[in-house]
Amino acid sequence: MRANNRKHDATRTISIITGVNKYAEGSCLISFGDTKVLCTATIENKVPPFLRNSGSGWITAEYSMLPRATQTRTDRDHTKIHPNGRTVEISRLIGRSLRSVVNLKAMGERQIFIDCDVLQADGGTRTAAITGGYVAMAIAFKKFREMHSPKVEPLLGSISAVSCGIVDGQPRLDLDFEEDFAAHTDANFVMSGDGRIVEIQATAEKNPFTKAELDSMLDLAIKGAAEIQKHQQEAIGE
Repeated sequence: MRANNRKHDATRTISIITGVNKYAEGSCLISFGDTKVLCTATIENKVPPFLRNSGSGWITAEYSMLPRATQTRTDRDHTKIHPNGRTVEISRLIGRSLRSVVNLKAMGERQIFIDCDVLQADGGTRTAAITGGYVAMAIAFKKFREMHSPKVEPLLGSISAVSCGIVDGQPRLDLDFEEDFAAHTDANFVMSGDGRIVEIQATAEKNPFTKAELDSMLDLAIKGAAEIQKHQQEAIGE
């Protein structure tokens, strides 16, 4: 039995609170059960050097876990000589996931920074960051249209993400930390709002998995993504 008598195909309780930062162009606090991530979006009128004079914009992300987001304290990244590899990998995942649903040319030479800070971690922090990062970005684009042209729409669609896994031989949706730790297979699915796959990260933690098991996790991810997108739409006001 899963925690809180949750069915194998059910997500944890999802909450998205917007407007939690008065300075950022877009912000939200997203919760998947006990996982809580603060996401902000900042619009800057400049782009990285490789895009100067190209007429194109850019979306980039930074992911970080606060020192007491986990059961034991973790040092902040700035105290380390080399950046944490996991932090860099997740930051890049968030950035490319969000760029997949943005018309960068429509932004002009502007950049949006998505900052995702994990306040509390109980599994699925990267998927929560992508899901909340999209909400913060979509709100920022609303302000972009108000400041510039209401006819310009950089967003091509929506994006969300959810974790799945094989635990005790059973496919499960939206793993918490204990399930993630015990999973024989761990996977993260990034999905567009129209049901297409943006990225799949799947790893056999203990035993190799079959195509049938991968298909079963994908089916759960599609179901979960549809539910998550409803929460996103409500938060954005669509």
